[in-house]
Amino acid sequence: MIFSSHIFLLYFLPAFLLLYFLVPVKWRNVVLLVASIVFYAWGAPDFILILLASTVANFYLVKAMHHAKRLGLKKLYCTLAIILSLGLLAYFKYANFFVDNVNALLTAFGLGAMSWTKVLLPIGISFFTFQSLTYVVDTYRGVNAPMQRLTDYVVYIIMFPQLIAGPIVRYTDIADQITARRRLRWDECLQGFYRFVIGLSKKVLIADVIGRTVDIVLASDLSSLDSSTAWITIMAYTMQLYFDFSGYSDMAIGLGRIIGFRFPENFDNPYNSTSITEFWRRWHITLGAFMRNYLYIPLGGNRHGTARTYLNLWVVFLLSGLWHGASWNFVLWGAYHGLFLVVERILSRHIPLFDTKRRHPLFVLPTFIILLVGWAIFRIEDLPSCWLFIQRLFDFGKPIFNSQFSIFNSQFYVTLLVALFFAFLTLFPFGKRMQRFAFHTNYSPKGHIPVWLTACLLFFFCLGALTATDFSPFIYFRF
Repeated sequence: MIFSSHIFLLYFLPAFLLLYFLVPVKWRNVVLLVASIVFYAWGAPDFILILLASTVANFYLVKAMHHAKRLGLKKLYCTLAIILSLGLLAYFKYANFFVDNVNALLTAFGLGAMSWTKVLLPIGISFFTFQSLTYVVDTYRGVNAPMQRLTDYVVYIIMFPQLIAGPIVRYTDIADQITARRRLRWDECLQGFYRFVIGLSKKVLIADVIGRTVDIVLASDLSSLDSSTAWITIMAYTMQLYFDFSGYSDMAIGLGRIIGFRFPENFDNPYNSTSITEFWRRWHITLGAFMRNYLYIPLGGNRHGTARTYLNLWVVFLLSGLWHGASWNFVLWGAYHGLFLVVERILSRHIPLFDTKRRHPLFVLPTFIILLVGWAIFRIEDLPSCWLFIQRLFDFGKPIFNSQFSIFNSQFYVTLLVALFFAFLTLFPFGKRMQRFAFHTNYSPKGHIPVWLTACLLFFFCLGALTATDFSPFIYFRF
């Protein structure tokens, strides 16, 4: 089940909200727990027991860790909890990748390949794994005490608004909201509804429309593309990915707001960045925070000299690339971003013009071009095809707008222009005011009326668009 489906929008969500607000406050976690189990089981019935079993095991391991008297025993329980979480992630996400590469080596040396039954990837496994890891490590560090009730912990791990694709929520950020949510005000629920509709519109009216054309072009003969078609295609994918993923985050944040949770923001106009360093402070913010707090800092961060800092950045981004997918293109994508992060640090140390903290807005354009090439590596998993596409980007000798270009129809152009407008809107003062109004303003009772009407209109537009399209899961479901 996905948010952008008739089943969710017309049946599951209304039934859940009706029951959620009818029961006494003390029973709302139970309703949320049951709804989350149904939500996950609907899309991945084969994996719901694994998810629940690992969650329950982690709960008791962390409790035992907290109450252990000896440091050695405390470390043992912490290690077991981490191995349990990472072990499941490694098996389900990387077993196929490992076997495929071993078989490639065996075949290269003339040896027989291993027989192997492909392992299916449980949806959302990376996100609930990371969330459980934050709980284990923070409890070990003494940042928070362990939760007292198993049901509350399971709610924290598998609550359906952010179960599948984040944002990654640290327990310390919502501890009080899980155990003692207050009664909601109607205006907070409406704010959540508005945010949900914004996200739904991003996904259905922008990302899906662009994505259908992108898929057709990238499935065609890439050698026949001219540079203009290649640039428009990768720019369209760049917009598709952003509006798809940020749309999911908006929906998750909006749903959370409706039921009394305040999830952290996950995007902050990332394509307005003037450097790759700034981009990673604005893109998938909760993943960046996770990598910083639970990988970069434990590796030593910037505390052991310049060379070690650069190495730590590379390691973090190589692992970040591998986290995004069990394929070499993702590793290359991580190395690509790690390279630019290191280069920017070197330049900013010696050339004031390249100081990543005080860059001129004109740096937005070259940063965006670097990102476009990076997204080509991210999108095209077959490395020879990826290299061919990048060559097409910079092959200016072919005729501009050849026959392939005819695939871009007027709906595609209009949607892409709308996407670009909103992606770069906050570069300008009026855009910042628009965003504050849409996301953060507390409207007066009369002020809610036009906003509510607009949200309802967009909601029905989305329902109509969904009627005419095929199933379209969120891109980050696979990660």
